[in-house]
Amino acid sequence: MLGSAVDEPTSAQEPAAADGPLSWRSLGLEAMASMLVVWLRRRGNRSFEAQCQWPRMHPLNERTPTVAHHPLIIVESTRQLAAAVRHRHLPATRRGTACEAMSVSLGLRPGAQPAESGSATHVPVRVTLSDLVPGPGGLDAFRVTAEFLHAGQQFATCTMTFAAPARRPAGAPAAAPGAGLLHPAAAAVGAVADSDVLLARAPQGRLVIVPRDPAHPVLLPGRPSLLPAVAVLEAGRQAVLLSSGMTAGAVVGLQTALRSPVPDQGAAVDVAADHRGARFVVTTEGCVAATGAVSLLRS
Repeated sequence: MLGSAVDEPTSAQEPAAADGPLSWRSLGLEAMASMLVVWLRRRGNRSFEAQCQWPRMHPLNERTPTVAHHPLIIVESTRQLAAAVRHRHLPATRRGTACEAMSVSLGLRPGAQPAESGSATHVPVRVTLSDLVPGPGGLDAFRVTAEFLHAGQQFATCTMTFAAPARRPAGAPAAAPGAGLLHPAAAAVGAVADSDVLLARAPQGRLVIVPRDPAHPVLLPGRPSLLPAVAVLEAGRQAVLLSSGMTAGAVVGLQTALRSPVPDQGAAVDVAADHRGARFVVTTEGCVAATGAVSLLRS
């Protein structure tokens, strides 16, 4: 039964390895420098506690003496926490498949986020596992919710669902981004460096996803041919900030859900304002591939 598989470490693991420090390899990272989660411990049947360490000089952060960490650091921490839970406490996925993030929901408490002027911020996290979906050969899907704490108070909550992603049909080409593209300035999309910019404006004025760095170490590690959910979420955040003229500090919530594979270049992003901020739709070859929303703090 799935419940018993979750209660105990898998047979291939030593019981002593089920808690404590983690390695960057066990989290599926390309380098130790990308590691944001220090340790993970079980607290209950489907609850855990963890410790994150966020460097002030993270690639996405501003280069200022005191920084407020980029919201995607919270999302990436949640993804790494999910990888740790999956590696240590869940049965294997079906052979030939790998669960990937298919939806993300991030909420921020205004004014409660920690600011860092030293080398790194140490962040306690409460983690909950839910919505496990068993399959004939292992685990088909699951959900992880992470609550991030500072000075004993919650300042962010991130929920991610994981499942085997739909694949592009064999032989289907990636969407071509076209010529004559203009990339916005990093500041206009709430980014620190030009290499963080994921968007460009086509000659007709439409926004398309064309990363300036197709092998970005945080957003596109390993130079994927399909955009991971974190990159789609950031593309939506950048599109909303560019369209609204708001600053990055106004963002208090982010959401996205993937419906189908999103190519690494050429997908269009359309933005529409709503009462909470804006919604965005990502389309490729005329079909909706992802949807999302950005909540903005209004004065």
